[in-house]
Formats: sequence, C-alpha cells, structure tokens
Amino acid sequence: MTDSPADLVITGCTVLVHDDQERIGFEENATIVVRDGVIETVTTSPERPPAAEHLDARGQVALPGLVNCHTHAPMVALRGVAEDLPTQEWFNDVVWPIESNLTARDVELGARLACAEMIRAGVTCFADHYFSMDTVASVVEECGMRAHLGEAYFSSQGPQGREKSLEFALRHRGAAGGRITTALAPHAPYTVTDDDLAATAALAREHGLPVHLHASENRDQAETSLERHGVTPIEVLARTGILDADVLIAHGTGILDRDLPVLAGASGRVAVATAPRGYLKFAWPTTTPVRALHDLGIPVGLATDGAASNNSLDVWESMALTALIQKSTTGDPRWLTSRQALHHATLQSARAIGLGDTLGTLAPGRRADIVLADLTGPHTQPVHDLAATLVHSARSSDVRTTIVDGRMLMRDRELLTLDVAEVVRELGRRMPALLDRGHGKRIQDYDT
Repeated sequence: MTDSPADLVITGCTVLVHDDQERIGFEENATIVVRDGVIETVTTSPERPPAAEHLDARGQVALPGLVNCHTHAPMVALRGVAEDLPTQEWFNDVVWPIESNLTARDVELGARLACAEMIRAGVTCFADHYFSMDTVASVVEECGMRAHLGEAYFSSQGPQGREKSLEFALRHRGAAGGRITTALAPHAPYTVTDDDLAATAALAREHGLPVHLHASENRDQAETSLERHGVTPIEVLARTGILDADVLIAHGTGILDRDLPVLAGASGRVAVATAPRGYLKFAWPTTTPVRALHDLGIPVGLATDGAASNNSLDVWESMALTALIQKSTTGDPRWLTSRQALHHATLQSARAIGLGDTLGTLAPGRRADIVLADLTGPHTQPVHDLAATLVHSARSSDVRTTIVDGRMLMRDRELLTLDVAEVVRELGRRMPALLDRGHGKRIQDYDT
C-alpha cells in the first residue's frame, strides 16, 4: 500500500464477498479502498485511509457491479412495439421490418438510453450483440460503462457481414481504456450457414476472439433443426468448430439432454446467458437448464435480452426470476437458493463474458466495478437473511451509486455521464421514420 491518498474510500457498508470455495458471504461495517480503478483493500478495520473522495455508505450493501450477459441495448427504442405475439410473428411482422429502417443515429440514441437504464439499475457491464456497433462503442467510451461488444451478422449479408464483424472486433478490442472487450457475433445457426460458422470459428481461434451468438433459443428451434438436418443447434456448433473457441450462447432454453455431453466435451470455454423474462412473455415451454449446466461446470450468466422482447434491462429482476423459475421447473424449493442466484449475478456472469479474472467479486486486485444498494426502505426491512433480501425483496431502484473502474457514473440516484431528457426528445422525433413498416422489407426471415 502506498502512502499517497487513495482515489476513493467507501466506508460503513456491508460487503458481499466470495470465500475461497466461492460461497457468498457478507462482511459488515467494511471499508473499500480504490486506487487507479482497482480495489486495493476490503477491510473491517475502523481506520479510514485518506482519499480524494469518500463515500459514507452506512445502511447500504456493496456488491460487484451486475453484468447483463446478453442484450441488444439499442432495441430499447422498440420497447413495447411488438407485444403479445408468438416468436415468428414478433420477428417477421414487426421487429425485422422496423430494423430495416435503423440508422446509426437510432442505434446511438438507443444505446444512450439503454446505458442510462442499466447504470440506474446497478449494471456496470453488458454484452451487446447488434448492428452499427461502432456507435455503441462510442457511447460506452463516453458514459463510462464496461461492455463486451459484437457486430451481429447474417449469412444473407454475404461474406462482408462476417468480415465486418471481425473488423469491428479487432478495431475495438481493448478500447475505452480497456473497458471494451469484443467478440465475433454470428446471429444464430438458423440464420448463419455452417460454412460461415466454420469460418467464424477459424477466425476466432486465429485472432484469440470469443464468439457470442444465439443457439437453441427455444425448443421449437431444436426440434426443427433435428427434423431438417438431423442435428440440434448445439451439435451444429460442435461440428462447425464453434465449440472449439470460447463461446457465449444466448438463451439455450432448447438445449436437449443429447446436447449436454456435447457441451461437456467442448474444447473451448462455453458459457450460457439466461434471460427468463422474455421466455415467459413468449410462452416458451422450457427455460435454460441451469441445473444441468451447473453440473457440467458451465457458467450461466444473467441477462435481459433486448427491451423489445423483455421490456426491461433490469438484471436485478433477471436474478429473482431465475431463482423462482428454477424452483418451479425443478420442483425443488432448495434450488436456486438466494446465495446461488447472487453467484450467478456476480462471478458466474463475469466468467460468462470472459472477465472472471478481473470482475465479479469485490476483492483486492479486481477492477473497481461496485454498486451500492440502500436496504433501509420498508420493503427490505427487517433483514433476517441478507441474501434473500437482496434477491427477493430489493429492487433495482434501491441502487444508490454505480461505480465503474473507480469512477462514479451515478451518485445518490443522479446520473453523472448521460443526459436522458435530450435522448428521449430526439428519439421521439425519429420514431415515425423508424416504425414505418409500409416498405414491406425485413432484414431477415424467421423460419424455425
């Protein structure tokens, strides 16, 4: 420890910690010292070291910043435009026709609004899979968040779609002072050919890049793939070499029992992102098989998907829903426990996006991505089981302060890096052109 003042000292809080067995615990009346964007110490010593900035966090809980492991942030611009529809109609009749109108400016404004929503909900990092991602990267750099970004592509775009995804990933890898990591982002096995997936896998291995894609999103996709091709979407990923790279699979509610040994045998690092609210809205019959994946040692990160399907970028809600749906689908109230849900929301989510060595726990040497939640409200009192209070009683609106790399992006509920009112005004002006479906075009067809 140096004698010079720290950048930030947080005192008086209860800190969520992981022990050497990765079990969740809490330390009361703790002090967190931050220097150069990194957590220097977490201690219960009564001493308060000198610092350029001090936060008195009495009555608050300090948690690792939440990670939204799969979303399409700019789609907040489409929140509520495609409601109460089956998946096929949702894509083909509304969302893909509207997305054919997207401009880079629409994407930028959507990203600004999404980042504001996530910062206010204690999300410090998000994994995004969308179009015009140069603009999303610029928003991330400006607003101070952390992000794992990929330029999505379909095979219908021709070779240039895949090439653009690679160029984006190489150009922005390590950008924003290291806050941006990147991935190759083929859309899904049903919109990307085996040849393109195999080429993507080869590029991933050549350049040391992970892959982020949708696969086996629902049971219909798995069954349709079996009928048409004799293999599941997960088996497609295996035979094209995607599972030999590091891969983040979005959703996976259609993962079948036959897929589990395939995933277990992958030579790359495999992770799955679950976004339960959307599955409920689409009335999908199954959910992400979290317990089976857990038994294989595959991390399952928490996600929201885009707000066009989920209506929300609230990972806090995803945490509670994941715990509840797992209890319901397994018929076992002991799974997931609140502590297990918090593990998914913190360390497992960090691992899912390849940042398990730098994020996910509040410990010396980790990046200082910290959120402070105020549990003094009537809906969180009294506290008999702090983990249960955080998962099942607290809300994202209880987050008071959001910190990334030691920089405060929100303090006492005030956003410090984004102007929401101006974004909303301009988005409103652009809505008629964005929502026009009179042209009859769509960027892709959903046929699974």
